[in-house]
Amino acid sequence: MGFFTRRSQDTNTDAVATLDVDPALAALTGDYVIDASHSSIGFTVRHAMVTNVRGSFGEHEGTLHLDGTDPSRSTASIDVTIASVGTGIADRDGHLLSGDFFDAERFPLMTFRTTSAARLGGDAYRISGQLTIKDVTRPLAIDLEFAGSATDVYGNERVGFEGSAEILRSDWGLTWNAALEAGGVMVSDKVKLTFDISAIKQA
Repeated sequence: MGFFTRRSQDTNTDAVATLDVDPALAALTGDYVIDASHSSIGFTVRHAMVTNVRGSFGEHEGTLHLDGTDPSRSTASIDVTIASVGTGIADRDGHLLSGDFFDAERFPLMTFRTTSAARLGGDAYRISGQLTIKDVTRPLAIDLEFAGSATDVYGNERVGFEGSAEILRSDWGLTWNAALEAGGVMVSDKVKLTFDISAIKQA
């Protein structure tokens, strides 16, 4: 059963007849704040053509508006602090913050703002919007899976989503690279973004 809606079918045909709203899911409609301490925004990029480097951004904040009766009315807004990037290697993190990559002093935030949302089926959804890195804004679609809802020990109503997207970093002006003697380049252009989001409903 999907997060926003469920389909009921005409018993006489295989076609979808109506779109019914699940009251339990509709009750999740509201405004949410992302709980950064229980969420992660990460990335994976190919290094030297043979292995993957994984990293994440430790500081981010955002809000969600979920519409349990019409997913197209749902929205998301996320701000990521570039200086919080971490890959486990201090020198590499410093290079990522430099002008070769993010130029964090001039462009301290990476932002995402939705322009549309849609249910793909089951618990799968897609949000589309505008991703801004440095001074470049381009469209981005993120595929998400609704991970469920629960009330935590403090009485907070939470929802969870997991998702991913692939981008070409060169589309956002992140073009630094180095050629390898055996052929290929040091850092792949393709980057996989990953999202594991826990958000708390606001009163």
